[in-house]
Amino acid sequence: MFEKHVDLFKKRDKEAWLQIKTALKDAGLKGVRSGHYLQETVMGGGCGAKLDPRDFGPRGKIDREIYWVDVVQSKEAEAREILRQAGIVPEVEENVLKDAALRKKPKHENEF
Repeated sequence: MFEKHVDLFKKRDKEAWLQIKTALKDAGLKGVRSGHYLQETVMGGGCGAKLDPRDFGPRGKIDREIYWVDVVQSKEAEAREILRQAGIVPEVEENVLKDAALRKKPKHENEF
């Protein structure tokens, strides 16, 4: 009843999140939880309205939500097999919660 949940997907990618949710739901897998949240704090807009000034660019509002899916630990292998058969590769970005300046940068072969 109270089983540990394991992260299956955590990333800023709404399309992949929707695909994963749909595939697991269509397969009838139980013990799946999902959601999204905004990790960043909103900067003050100057007028006290709590509007994020970055949302008023030429392309409109930017999606900064972090999307996640987790499953009960006993169903993890089954969930991964369902996603593999659907051609979906779930990712968990460990540093998605950190500020951009603190994120680990991928090392290139030529760097020392």
